[in-house]
Amino acid sequence: MSLLRKVLIAGTGPAAVQLAVLLKRLRSSNVGIAGRKSVRSDPFFDALRQSGGAVSVDAGHSRLEKLKGECFVDAVFHEYRNIDEQWDTLILSVTADAYLPVLAQLRTELLQNLRCVALISPTFGSNALIRNYLREQGCNAEVISFSTYLGDTRRMEGREPNHVLTTAKKRKVYAGAAGISSESVKTFRQLYGEAGITLEAMDTALEAETRNISLYVHPPLFMNAFSLGVIFGRPAVPKFVYKLFPEGPITPVLIREMLELWKEVSSLVEKLNVKAVNLLQFMVDDNYPVRPESLARQDIDAFPELHPSHQQYCLYVRYASLLIDPYSEPDRNGRYFDFSAVPLRPIFLNHEGAWEIPRMPKEDYYRIKIIQGIACSSRVSCPTIDTFLARYERYLLDAAGSLTGSPLTEAFTPQSFEGDIGRICTELQLSNAFEA
Repeated sequence: MSLLRKVLIAGTGPAAVQLAVLLKRLRSSNVGIAGRKSVRSDPFFDALRQSGGAVSVDAGHSRLEKLKGECFVDAVFHEYRNIDEQWDTLILSVTADAYLPVLAQLRTELLQNLRCVALISPTFGSNALIRNYLREQGCNAEVISFSTYLGDTRRMEGREPNHVLTTAKKRKVYAGAAGISSESVKTFRQLYGEAGITLEAMDTALEAETRNISLYVHPPLFMNAFSLGVIFGRPAVPKFVYKLFPEGPITPVLIREMLELWKEVSSLVEKLNVKAVNLLQFMVDDNYPVRPESLARQDIDAFPELHPSHQQYCLYVRYASLLIDPYSEPDRNGRYFDFSAVPLRPIFLNHEGAWEIPRMPKEDYYRIKIIQGIACSSRVSCPTIDTFLARYERYLLDAAGSLTGSPLTEAFTPQSFEGDIGRICTELQLSNAFEA
């Protein structure tokens, strides 16, 4: 019986819509979508009700034709606790810090009948976290971790939230489970292959979770004084994530911290018997390529063995080379596409009228807090990660003290995430990943 015969997608964002269309079009799956009722999700549920359960995906260009389509989902659940059917596979298309809160709302019988739980955008340790929780519930489902979501899908301005646009797809996505021979990974590899995406199987879920570029670049890009000043200070003039100072945060100091973060994460993953990533090679070959005139192939391949000053030089050149899209066509004035003009988003009032922190760096705070906890349990020093967290929490508390007139979300309170860290470390110890 196929793992994709009956698939429940948890989440109401654009990625959930894209996954539903992919499953219906390529596998004729029976697909359900579930989410929590909120001011943000209400328009999505309203659009599904008015359209009879229709969801659709437009493609940004012809290379994405295999991802576009329209279909009708078979079931819609406005609250997770209202799900009254059994499913073969559960896809968690929510942020990694929401995995346990979602699972905690599902009926035990539903969990016990699952055969697969797929984590679309996990962070380092998420698979261990979910395995630990599911075992407590008597669930023996295989848990599969993807390195990242398959592309870039967003809502369309002026369209209902059940109609989304996919503007890019990954050339390669990594996936892994607890064991080397994974039925779930094989099933999803076939699905992704038909969509034109290479899915490479890793020996373990933890190894797949290390193949997410955000793990290595988001903390230095968002948790520096420049970016945090923009995020919490809300200046009138926009600043940009991937630009060089003074338009953005990228300086030699930031690049040095990025390099040190990579070295700390590499030390941790090697302690857990996982092969470390060649950061520069991963950036260029698996994410955004630069022209060979900008970075020599021998520097890319030998990056881990280069002198630290040479490594910093290569990383700085890489970001400087992507200020524009080096493979775009120049306009009549000789200007290339402004690839780096991604604005730093400041804090904002959410739909409930409370001050909220943007997804970046809020997700990154959870991500590196978890890594810090795992590193502590495995006795791996991580002073750069400690610096990022101390800096972020200082800005967090200063902002919380200065904002008046509106309530604050819980994101403005420093958190330990000790419950999640404890579960992850317990699971890693059970799997002999490290000795506490």
